[in-house]
Amino acid sequence: MARKKKDLPLLEKVYITDVAAEGKAVAKVNDLVVFVPFVVPGDLVDIQIKRKKNHYAEGVAVRLHEASEKRATPFCEHYGVCGGCKWQCLSYEEQIHYKQKQVYDNLTRIGKINFPEISPIIGSEKTVCYRNKLEYTFSNKRWLTEEEVKQDVKYDRMEALGFHIPGAFDKVLDIQKCYLQDDITNVLRNKIRTYAIENGIPFFDLRNQIGILRNMMVRNSSTGELMVLFQFKIETEAEEVIANKLLNYVANEFPEITSLMYVINNKCNDTIGDLTPICFKGKDHIIEEMEDLKFKVGAKSFYQTNSEQALRLYQVAREFAQLTGNELVYDLYTGTGTIANFIAKQAKQVIGVEYVEEAIEDAKINSQFNNISNTLFYAGDMKDVLNKTFIEEHGRPDVIITDPPRAGMHTDVVDTILFAAPERIVYVSCNPATQARDLQLLDNMYAVQKVQPVDMFPHTHHVENVVLLVKRPL
Repeated sequence: MARKKKDLPLLEKVYITDVAAEGKAVAKVNDLVVFVPFVVPGDLVDIQIKRKKNHYAEGVAVRLHEASEKRATPFCEHYGVCGGCKWQCLSYEEQIHYKQKQVYDNLTRIGKINFPEISPIIGSEKTVCYRNKLEYTFSNKRWLTEEEVKQDVKYDRMEALGFHIPGAFDKVLDIQKCYLQDDITNVLRNKIRTYAIENGIPFFDLRNQIGILRNMMVRNSSTGELMVLFQFKIETEAEEVIANKLLNYVANEFPEITSLMYVINNKCNDTIGDLTPICFKGKDHIIEEMEDLKFKVGAKSFYQTNSEQALRLYQVAREFAQLTGNELVYDLYTGTGTIANFIAKQAKQVIGVEYVEEAIEDAKINSQFNNISNTLFYAGDMKDVLNKTFIEEHGRPDVIITDPPRAGMHTDVVDTILFAAPERIVYVSCNPATQARDLQLLDNMYAVQKVQPVDMFPHTHHVENVVLLVKRPL
C-alpha cells in the first residue's frame, strides 16, 4: 500500500526577505527557510508548502497581502507558466542590485578570499528583445493552463509551437508573443504554426517519437540578417515532399530571411552537433559585427545570445588584460574564437583552446574573415590539451583569459594555469559560484584586483562576472 503523503501546511502572512538561487525568493519562518518563486523581497504573502525537508521547504505564493515597493507588473501573458523571465515581477533596478549582491555573496561565502570593491554592474540597455537566438519546439501535446483545465472541455487543437514546460519533457506551452527577440520572430512562429495546422503537418510526439516537425531555431544579427533552421524527422519520400512545401511557404512568405536552413533529425533527441544542416535558400550563415570585426555565425555556431552586452563584456575582458601588443595570450574555452579575435590586434599572439572541434573551425574562419594572422586554435578536452608539454611547446603566456562553462574549470586546468604562471588572468564567468570556487584555488598565487559584473539576461537571475587576477610577488 502506498504511503499517504503528509498534509503540507499553509503559512500565512509571511514576509519575503531576500532572493535565492534559480531566481526564487526566500523567507524564514521560525527555523524553516522557505524558497518561493514569482515573489520579491518586501512582499507579504500566504505560502502553500509543496515540499519540506528538515530545515528548508519549497512552496508557492497563493495570496498577496501586501505588495513590495520593489515589485513590477509582469508584461508577458505567458509569465509564470513558460518558466522563463522569472524576474519580470521585480523592477529592473532591483534585478541588477540583487545580481551584484549575488556576485558579492559568492566571492565572500564560497571564495572566502580578499577582493576589492566590486565595480557597479553594467546593466543592459535593452531589457526586452535582447536575444539573438531562440529555439521553439513543435509538439502534439500542448500544455493546458490552469484556466483551460478548469473549463473541463475537450480541445480540438492540441498542437503547440513554443517552449518546454519545466519538469515536463513532453509538454510544450504554445507561445503567442515572446518578448525575448525582435517581433519578426513572433510573426514567423505564429504564421508557421497556422500553416502547419491548416495543412495537417504532424507535430512531433516527444514521447512516441513520431511526427515531422520537431524544432525551429531563429537567429538574428546586428547587421539585420535573419536565419531560420527547421528540424524535421523524415523517413519517407512523402514526408520529404511535405517538408519542402513548408520550406517553400516560409521562403515566399518571409523574403527577409537571409539564411533558410533545415536538418533531418531522426534521433531521439534534438541535438544537432552530429548532424549536417542543409541550406534551402540564401547563405549558410549570418554575419555579426563587433566593433570593426565581422563574425560568421552558422547554424551550429556558438555566439553570445545578447549581442550588445557581449560587446561590453568583451571590452571589459580586453581592458582587464592590459595588452600592449607584446603579449602571448592563451584564450581558454575559446568557443568560436570571439574573444581571441576581439583582442588579437592588441596582442603579439593569441592561442585559443576549445573542446568542440566545429567551434575551432569557426574560430579559424573568423580569423581569416577578418585578416587576423596572429591566432592559433586547438581542439580537445581542456585538461588534456592544456598541459606542461603544450606550454613548453608554445611558450609561457603573459596573460590567460578563461571563459569556462557553468561548471567552472577542472582542477587539472587550474593546476596547469598555476604552472604556466602568467602575470595576469582574466576570468570571465557565467556562474559566479563556480568562479568563486576556482578563485580560491588560485588564491595562493594570485590576488583579485578587479571585479566587474555584467548583466546579459534581464528578467532572469543569471549574471556574468569578469575578474582580474594579478600574480602575487614572490
